[in-house]
Amino acid sequence: MDCNTPLDELIERCNWLGINCVAIADHGTAAGGLELKQKAPFTVIVAEEILTPEGEIMGMFLNKTIPSGISVEEAINSIREQDGLVCIPHPFDRFRPSAIKEDTLNRIADKLDIIEVFNARTLIFKNRNRVKAFARKYNLKQSAGSDAHTLAEIGNAYVEMPQFSGKEDFLNALAQGKICGKSTSPLAHFSSLKNRIKKRFG
Repeated sequence: MDCNTPLDELIERCNWLGINCVAIADHGTAAGGLELKQKAPFTVIVAEEILTPEGEIMGMFLNKTIPSGISVEEAINSIREQDGLVCIPHPFDRFRPSAIKEDTLNRIADKLDIIEVFNARTLIFKNRNRVKAFARKYNLKQSAGSDAHTLAEIGNAYVEMPQFSGKEDFLNALAQGKICGKSTSPLAHFSSLKNRIKKRFG
C-alpha cells in the first residue's frame, strides 16, 4: 500500500549490492513474496506484516496470505499453521502506531522466534538497546530489516550470516549472524506517504 517498487528492479538492485537472500514482508499480503520467489535468482523468504488490533506481527516462511484484522494470538496461530516463524518488526517504535507495545510483547514473548533489533527506519537509536535487552531476556533470535519501501533503501540494514537451508537452519544461522547497516533518512517516510496517497486516490 505504500511501496511502488517493481520486482524486476528489486532483483536488479539486490544483484548489484551482492544481496543473496531477502525477506519480503508486504503489509497484509504474501503475494509479492510468493511472486518474487518464482522470479529471483537468490533465496527469498516469503513473509508478511499482519496488522492486528494490537500492532503488527511478521510471519516468515509463509506459503499464503494471512488476513489482517485478526487478534495477535490468531495471527501467531495462523503463522504456526503454515510452519512459519513469528517475528516482531520495529518494536518499541513510538512514532509508529503499528508497533506492538511492551505489555503485549511481554504477554506473547514465549510464542516468538525473532525480534528485529535494528530497523533502518526507526528514528530513535536508544530503541535498539531496549530491544536487545528484551531479546536477551526472552532468548529470542535477533534480526535486522531495511524496511525498504524504495529501491535506494534496500540493503540499509542486513545480517551477515551463514548460508542456510530451511526454517530451522535459518534460526541457527541467524544466531551466528552479524547485524550491519545504517539508518535511513527520515525523509524516506515522505515517499511512503506519497505512495499511500497515490494508491488510495489515484
